[in-house]
Amino acid sequence: MSEEPMSLAFTVEDLDAVDAALTMLEARLAALVSLRQEVRQGWARMGEVSELFCRQTLAAMAERPPVSSVTFDLSRAQADLAAADALHPRLLRLRRLADRAEDSELALGADVMVAALQAHALLEAAGDDVVPVLSCEVRAA
Repeated sequence: MSEEPMSLAFTVEDLDAVDAALTMLEARLAALVSLRQEVRQGWARMGEVSELFCRQTLAAMAERPPVSSVTFDLSRAQADLAAADALHPRLLRLRRLADRAEDSELALGADVMVAALQAHALLEAAGDDVVPVLSCEVRAA
């Protein structure tokens, strides 16, 4: 948790603009897939190490058209690579934004929790009958 309480507020206009932008992103990226975990586990992955292999192999195949057969669709593989190249920098930006949003949510929640614990202690000290009951173990920071 930060030393200072989190300071963040959204106007209705801000939230409406964010919602509109998210709706637009969802519409523009409607072709993105959602895979079940068991499907994910079974697929080959093009990672940092194998990316160069994939690029070099597709380039070599493009230079040797007679090697291509009707069972291998080079243009589809090239199109998939181009789409992955186009998606990658945008995905990085989305991940960074999601990370910042999660960190902000964590910081806000921590600030609320500290404030609630302080308020709870004050209510108890004042002998207030309306002290909320904690249903879980809470550790103060």
